[in-house]
Amino acid sequence: MNKSFNFKNLLLIACAAFVLTACSSKNEEEYNKPAIYWYNKMLKQIASSDLDAADDTYTSLESEHRNTPYVPTAMLILVNAHIDEEEYALANFYLDEYIKRFGLSKDIDYARYLKIKANFLGFKYQFRDQQLIEETLTQINEFKVKYKNSPYMPLVDTINSRLFMAKASMDKEIAELYIRRDKDLGSAFYDQKVKNSWVEPTEIVPVKVPWYRAIFE
Repeated sequence: MNKSFNFKNLLLIACAAFVLTACSSKNEEEYNKPAIYWYNKMLKQIASSDLDAADDTYTSLESEHRNTPYVPTAMLILVNAHIDEEEYALANFYLDEYIKRFGLSKDIDYARYLKIKANFLGFKYQFRDQQLIEETLTQINEFKVKYKNSPYMPLVDTINSRLFMAKASMDKEIAELYIRRDKDLGSAFYDQKVKNSWVEPTEIVPVKVPWYRAIFE
């Protein structure tokens, strides 16, 4: 009886030790791996939609192999992954770092385009993101000057037109607000801004804002 009891106890202890050892080795921090190891691991994590883990893996890649050609490629892959998940702040974080470090890269026009795209897609509040519109329009103007032959120019032109319409819509709304408050000078000023932003004001399609947001706009 005692022998059987002792054997069961030993078996339980052995199993527990095995589980703890397995968990310990599984959670053991990885380091000193080849660049291709980190790169492939990051791709697998992105494919499984684990972007937090992919960000951590990129950090390991960048820390251990700062000058590897996998780093700029990994950054652009992460940018697109975060844009797909509507995580525009994180996308812009990687883009700012990419532009700062790889400004002479052959893909710099692509990175600049992604920066414009991330800003545009991150534009959610018509009457509260005025500064973002202005900054993005400035970036578009710089893109048009620096990368005239870029294959991304048609996409940038489309974003440019839509932002100009958004800006004109915003100015038109402000002009109408001044009319309701009997402030003719203010209304005239913003009416002129509408004409400067968009050739034909009647073409401007008002942005539909949900009622629960409209009261705060």
